[in-house]
Amino acid sequence: MYTKTAPTGRWSLVGAAAVVCALFGGDALADGHNVSVAIQVSTQGLDLNQRADAQAFYARLQNAAWVACTRGNRVNLVPVDDVTGCREEALGRAIRSAKMPMLTQIYLETHALQQAAKYGIEVPAQLAAK
Repeated sequence: MYTKTAPTGRWSLVGAAAVVCALFGGDALADGHNVSVAIQVSTQGLDLNQRADAQAFYARLQNAAWVACTRGNRVNLVPVDDVTGCREEALGRAIRSAKMPMLTQIYLETHALQQAAKYGIEVPAQLAAK
């Protein structure tokens, strides 16, 4: 029997928003047109209240950014010129879209506040003070 239930609770909604909003745009060219490569990243099986699960989700985001920027050249798309820049932008956009303090904290463990600002990531005051 198949039943569909609406998510309840703040973190369920945040997780659903992360799935919908964590899209990666690696701009590429196809027949003279700019296209965006988009990959949805699932939070399935993760409790984003738990640091280990948030880190697992962050790893999924990093992997999806890499795939979008390196293997997004299927179907005759021209590869991006700056893979590293593309990956950083894709990851930054995903972190900004998710709006999850723990995910932001994990991002800031390997990125500077200036990088977070570049992608519009809101840094909680207690993290910015460190």
